[in-house]
Amino acid sequence: MELGIDTKVVLLLSGLILLWALVLGIWKYQQMATSETAQAHAYVDIAHRAALMYSFATLVLAALVQFSAWPAAVDLTAALVVIAFFAGAIVGYVVHGILRDTDNQFRHPVRGTHAFMVALIVGEVGGLAVILAGFVKGQFL
Repeated sequence: MELGIDTKVVLLLSGLILLWALVLGIWKYQQMATSETAQAHAYVDIAHRAALMYSFATLVLAALVQFSAWPAAVDLTAALVVIAFFAGAIVGYVVHGILRDTDNQFRHPVRGTHAFMVALIVGEVGGLAVILAGFVKGQFL
């Protein structure tokens, strides 16, 4: 069975996020190895773990996309919205890890933090809902 372009793209992005997670793990290790407390900055740790989890979440998206009844353009668009927010969250964690400016980004949020969170909620939940509905339609209805 030939994979659709939507599935191929989402699988590729899953692999790229996993690679990103592994590189972040190197950064985390470097900080742990050179720290007096043997710990990485909180947001370096969060970035590493989030990227690992998002890589596998993206893999789930690929499986759902593969068996969805929607056209490839619909599934790919919905998946890219979700994945863009995954990546945006990781980038935010990396920035806090580089700056070492906080251990809780909501304690003193920068302008736009809450708006980004609302957009993230709508984008991730909405995108997954579209893909999941296509999967249900394709596999159960």
